[in-house]
Amino acid sequence: MNELRDPRQAQAFRFLRCGYADGVAELVYAFDDGAELAERIRFPDAPALTAERRVAFEAALRLLHLIAGVSYYKAGVPATIAVAGWTPDAATAELLDTLYLHGLAEFAYRNGLNLRGRIRFPRAATTAAPASAPALGLPRRALVPIGGGKDSLVTVEALKTTGADATAVWIGTSPLIAACAARSGLPTLNIAREIAPGLFELNRRGAYNGHIPVTAINSAILVCAAILYGFDAIAFANERSASSATLEYAGQQVNHQWSKGWAFERALADHVRSHVAADLDYCSLLRPYSELAVTRAFARCGAAYFDAFSSCNRNFRILGPKPADRWCGQCPKCHFVFLALAPFLPKPRLLAIFGRNLLDDDTQAAGFDALLEYRNHKPFECVGEGAEARAAMATLAARPEWREDALIARFRREILPQLDAAQLALAPWLAPAGEHGVPPRLAAALTWIGGG
Repeated sequence: MNELRDPRQAQAFRFLRCGYADGVAELVYAFDDGAELAERIRFPDAPALTAERRVAFEAALRLLHLIAGVSYYKAGVPATIAVAGWTPDAATAELLDTLYLHGLAEFAYRNGLNLRGRIRFPRAATTAAPASAPALGLPRRALVPIGGGKDSLVTVEALKTTGADATAVWIGTSPLIAACAARSGLPTLNIAREIAPGLFELNRRGAYNGHIPVTAINSAILVCAAILYGFDAIAFANERSASSATLEYAGQQVNHQWSKGWAFERALADHVRSHVAADLDYCSLLRPYSELAVTRAFARCGAAYFDAFSSCNRNFRILGPKPADRWCGQCPKCHFVFLALAPFLPKPRLLAIFGRNLLDDDTQAAGFDALLEYRNHKPFECVGEGAEARAAMATLAARPEWREDALIARFRREILPQLDAAQLALAPWLAPAGEHGVPPRLAAALTWIGGG
């Protein structure tokens, strides 16, 4: 087997095989006839699979293999995609084409690539619909992914009010996430993902690199976990703002959060029910709500987490330095969470959480301008819409305890006069709106999230 030094010269990206034994799933890929790239997912204390669940698990594992391949495909983006041993049906191929195109849109923008028309998964020639997946009689309990930030903790607290049987689950080794999961009081499940070491070597040699739709990968891992451990729901914490694009490039909307958006949620939920298990629901409990509405709910219920949570992504880097405390105070996530919490928390409480006043620091102006979409586009980060950031800033500009802070005062002088006052109200952002996929048995949590 030849060593491939530069995947950008590859002719094909190959899905070689996937397998599972003794709680470990292995996903194997290669560029052309180059060295194998083997990723492993470790499911702790995994129970034995019944015959019926084994069929569903194998379907989920194949889907995971195809979705997780995006981490490796993007190193070279060759024109040919090959799947060994089987051919996906048309619906699966279409799901993957869409995921790779939109999930890699930011990556393509930053690398100056145009992936439209380039990504095409192989598909079976038949147009006949596959047999529907069976119902497995999965236990009525929910997996709740924990990310260490406010959104997933609101989902936890909302489910607790309904009496739902829920387990906090996370992927990786973050101590911060583990601490938040422990605070939740829920049973916990920690799954390990070991990315193929060869990928880091390819990156070192100059492979393409950049943002991938990691929520899609984590979702596919949790579909496997739900079948393996016996859960009939996976309840993510993605709000409606996640569906908003950052900009347009090469005739395509570019959304950093595409795999957190409604289009992907709906597509994966339908695919799971038709191809894996008819009684497994995949949804986001926060979908009808804006970031500001979710932040209001967190201010109301999150006191137990205030000294433990963090939305600062620098805490979750695979490589590189992490902040000395939970908040770097410089990144878009720190800026947005500070701004979004400010209308709903007493000022001293908010400053105690962050250890500083980010809105009284002139050096932070450019970062907050980007959130407001003032002279810049929205950051490539998991932050709310520019319009809701402007509503939050306008709310603070009217409050005596905030209005003289450096960036609020600047907002009042320079930015506010250019805005339409009728579009700056906070109240519309706090009401639910739009579609969601929350099943009826969990719907009571939606009412609690929107409570005043």
